[in-house]
Amino acid sequence: MKSIKNAFSKKLALVFLFIFAAVTIISARDYYQIKVYTLKDAAQQTAVDNYLKDAFLPALHKAGIKKVGVFKPIESDTARFGKKIFVFIPLKELNQIGKIEDNLSKDKDYQAKGAAYINAPFDNPPYVRMESILLQAFSAQPEFFAPKFTTPKSEQIFELRSYQSATEKIYRKKVEMFNEGGETKIFEKIGANAIFYGEVLSGSEMPNLMYMTSYENMKSHDEHWNAFRDHPDWKKLSGMEEYKNTVSKNTTILTHPTEYSDF
Repeated sequence: MKSIKNAFSKKLALVFLFIFAAVTIISARDYYQIKVYTLKDAAQQTAVDNYLKDAFLPALHKAGIKKVGVFKPIESDTARFGKKIFVFIPLKELNQIGKIEDNLSKDKDYQAKGAAYINAPFDNPPYVRMESILLQAFSAQPEFFAPKFTTPKSEQIFELRSYQSATEKIYRKKVEMFNEGGETKIFEKIGANAIFYGEVLSGSEMPNLMYMTSYENMKSHDEHWNAFRDHPDWKKLSGMEEYKNTVSKNTTILTHPTEYSDF
């Protein structure tokens, strides 16, 4: 009798272990930090570029973050061109942010190579402002994706979108539209090379979600978006009453990756 109980207990323990492991795998979603630099002139752009290329990205690589994206608005975006730099940092855990900051403060190579940026005087800063946005990946795409294009980076298009909603409840419906509703699946079907989809946990435009798709050039970008708008699944999904009026503002930014970007 005792041996039967022991065998049953072991089986029960294995079942619980399996369930725990399955739940952990299912719930494991990336976190993302997007740093947005606002610049006033070419000198600031050069200062931030040099810092990111020579100091910040190498330090993140050393810390185990192998892919970091750096993007700049395309030339025809006169409101943002030369005035913004976006840095995309994928994380497995939120506490990595604190660990990265600790590592940077102790990294002598980083301190030396980033000295001009780090020690910039108050009357000649390297940027106007720097914003940090924290996100968690959608369940429909729990990890980021890094595409491989053969076109020059100066031709590649990485489209960053932010969808604001009027209230938190309505925002949740828009997230649902991407996940359970299948909006991400439509992007997948047309080959839009989605880098990430993320729920904004902390940022200046909440409640909002953000996502980024990518294309080998502008022609490809336009063709894919035409395919998306004409796709029967999108026509059906966008016509559903429960998902109407879930976006109060759509901010679209077309960017190129910098030459030193890992994407």
